[in-house]
Amino acid sequence: VVFDHGEVLRLDIVMDPDDWSDMQNDLDDNLQSSGNRPGGGVTMSPDYTPIWVPCSIFFNDIEWYQVGIRYKGNSSLSSSYGSGIDKLSFKLDFDEYENDYPEIFDQRFYGFRQLNLKNNYDDASLVREKVGADLFRDFGLASSKTAFCVVYVDHGSGPIYYGVYTLVEEVDDSVLESQFESGTGNLYKPDGTAASFASGSYNESEMEKKNNEILGDYSDVYELYEAINSSTRTSDYESWKAELSACFDVDAFLQWLAANTAMQNWDTYGIMTHNYYLYNNPENGQLTWIPWDNNEALQDGKQGGALSLSLSEVGSKWPLIRYLMNDSDYQQIYDEYLLEFSEGVFAPEKMTALYSQYYDLLKEYAYAESSPYTFIRNDAAFDAAIEELKQHLQTRASAIQSYLQ
Repeated sequence: VVFDHGEVLRLDIVMDPDDWSDMQNDLDDNLQSSGNRPGGGVTMSPDYTPIWVPCSIFFNDIEWYQVGIRYKGNSSLSSSYGSGIDKLSFKLDFDEYENDYPEIFDQRFYGFRQLNLKNNYDDASLVREKVGADLFRDFGLASSKTAFCVVYVDHGSGPIYYGVYTLVEEVDDSVLESQFESGTGNLYKPDGTAASFASGSYNESEMEKKNNEILGDYSDVYELYEAINSSTRTSDYESWKAELSACFDVDAFLQWLAANTAMQNWDTYGIMTHNYYLYNNPENGQLTWIPWDNNEALQDGKQGGALSLSLSEVGSKWPLIRYLMNDSDYQQIYDEYLLEFSEGVFAPEKMTALYSQYYDLLKEYAYAESSPYTFIRNDAAFDAAIEELKQHLQTRASAIQSYLQ
């Protein structure tokens, strides 16, 4: 019902005007602009979390009551806000207010407690968030389910069309339960310098725990930090590999690395210190990589561009890449995954058909977007963005073929 690839869902969000005002005032108070909106540069504290307020959610003529809603995002939130764009991302929590309203105890949306409404930030095609997440999962990796969704918000003056969003499954809600044998292991969302795992960078406060917080046990993630930076890498190499493999699912990481590098995604590990989870899988006791936030995927990107296929430019600042790629066996596994991904999941013919399907599915909703609830300049920009994705496929296929020869 929720994650149907062939449909565009509709969610209506209805809020009390006072709650809406509280939400906006909180945003205004915490995003400091160097100029008057729109267009002014905006800074946001890394510790800032937008406030929750209640709303009603309507879907398929059913109402969910007293649902928690808040804004979400970091640079996407501040950049959108600073540019005068009101199409912002939301997080929904269906039992946020269950203590205040016992009648909604354990309220769920078709089994989901939390869901994310991603605003397709800076993406005129509207599909990169969904396609990126789906590609990882199609390749056998743990990854959130996604769906296209149009959102209407009524905060007192009738429903306003906010445009096409990507509905994204929350990792610490249902991903663990549905894609692992058990969801009881520690889940981390590293963010900040420590997320690089570089020598001297470890900081427990940047290893945000998403569950099992009361236990306060960070020994598994610290074990990975110690293993990847251990002196045995140069003194007893085989022991180093054994220590690393004991606490880290190296194969799953190499599989993710190959897929991520093939499709191109600059806003994650290797360039940026965020946008992934680590889950201590109880089945094997290894921390497993889970990708997150794919709106910047499927393009060469910013910040100097995405990583090269050879990864030769990656230094010891990113040891999970550099030290593994220094090993000929791991390099071979990475190359094999590149070939498998490019010839199967990311095959140009298959993906071109998918992009055409999504174009037909979204066209009327994309054309209906309007300022200030859009990142699309005009209808032609949506058309061109889909065509650019198709061209990107051919470019990547050629690059991968050349690299593997």
